[in-house]
Amino acid sequence: MHTFGWVALLGFAPSLCAGVPQPADWVPACWSWSDAKSLELLADSPVNCLLLKSYTTDFVAAAQKRGLVTLAVIAPGGDAVAAARNALAAKVTGILLEGSFPEATAAAVQRAAGSAPIVQVTARSLLPLGLNAPILGTYQGVWPGIAIEENGATKGGPTGTIWIDTNTGFIRAVRAWGSATVWIAVEPPAKTIITGERYLQVIADAAISGARWVLALDDDFAQRLNNRQAAGMRDWRRISLLLRYFEQHPEWRRMTEYGKLAVVQDPVSGGLLTGGVLDMMAAKHMPERPIPRRYLTPDAIRDLNVILDLDSGALTARQEQALRGFTSAGGTLLTGPPIWKNAGATDDRFMLNKAEFDELDALWKELSPKMPRRNFGVRLFNVSSMLSNVLVSADGKTLVVHLVNYSDYPVENISVMFPDDYKKATLITPERAGQNLEISQSNEGSGVTVETVSVCAAVKLER
Repeated sequence: MHTFGWVALLGFAPSLCAGVPQPADWVPACWSWSDAKSLELLADSPVNCLLLKSYTTDFVAAAQKRGLVTLAVIAPGGDAVAAARNALAAKVTGILLEGSFPEATAAAVQRAAGSAPIVQVTARSLLPLGLNAPILGTYQGVWPGIAIEENGATKGGPTGTIWIDTNTGFIRAVRAWGSATVWIAVEPPAKTIITGERYLQVIADAAISGARWVLALDDDFAQRLNNRQAAGMRDWRRISLLLRYFEQHPEWRRMTEYGKLAVVQDPVSGGLLTGGVLDMMAAKHMPERPIPRRYLTPDAIRDLNVILDLDSGALTARQEQALRGFTSAGGTLLTGPPIWKNAGATDDRFMLNKAEFDELDALWKELSPKMPRRNFGVRLFNVSSMLSNVLVSADGKTLVVHLVNYSDYPVENISVMFPDDYKKATLITPERAGQNLEISQSNEGSGVTVETVSVCAAVKLER
């Protein structure tokens, strides 16, 4: 596991100049241009960290004058040390290593960089989980959206609902290991027309789980922006508005996953793979809390109703004792099937294969009757084309229910049901700072109705 880049970034972050954003606050974008005029696009954008594959000293100086962070992107295959020295001579802020590098090469780049920060965007299997790093980045991920079959039909998932390709399960699994900001650095699909709505969806897909999508534009969109075409500029303003919406709420990234259901799953049992149990539960809008084995303690599971243990047989005696205490107190313990053994991510593998994905259907049929909806804590209705995430503050007094719409049309009349002890509800959208929602009471508990969601919205619940 390569840890050099993260250690370097963490150790030298305080040396950044006053006024320059700190690593945890970097809002990254792959910048397609190297002329200073292009920086005018950032006049009303929260993007403050440019990833540069080509640049000039004049461009770097112009970016620095605007208070922007510049990271020179270095890929495997060339002389990485020489490239790093040349980049630093051009006065970039730091280096981004994109890909899998031999550890000796990366260590040499680190020595050459001195006090300059180094970030690595690497394979999921190489992420240094559990270290006190401000950023964890990977180039492996899906382009989020409603999955389409080769014949053009909407793909169904193992739960019988519309399947949405998403990185949310992976992001939540990584965030369960610590407070690092996760970067998803996935290029737009080749030879595909990417609409403005799709860019908004992929940004929100990462942000609702506390991650940042590394903004990368397809060639056509970049050209239209370069020419300042009206439609391209309109989409760019919408992208900036959505990025600002999430950046204006840093408290959301400090909140943790809420849920009365927990999934115990380590990387070796598929915890970092896309398309697995966490994504299946996301498709059913089941608030769940990923728990790595390391953090399976009585305190971590005290307020849960159901635990799904996908690491059965790998627990320590103390961890098994914690689960026995949980069941003795009335909790429900479920275990996963053998298919999840030795299903970890590798350099090339970051998704379940077809056979494993098909097994989710049998798993869902087995688990669903044992997980009644009243155990979820928060329930959503009329959300078939959407994903959600529910976060809770450290003191438990605030819940935030994120909603993302992956269809090309607004979704109306969404019902959000929640515990009765939350007395105030506020709707927050990219367009509006806050709108009070009327709370209704029924046999199902307390609830609110969100009239319409275009791309994304959040319902803030307070005690």
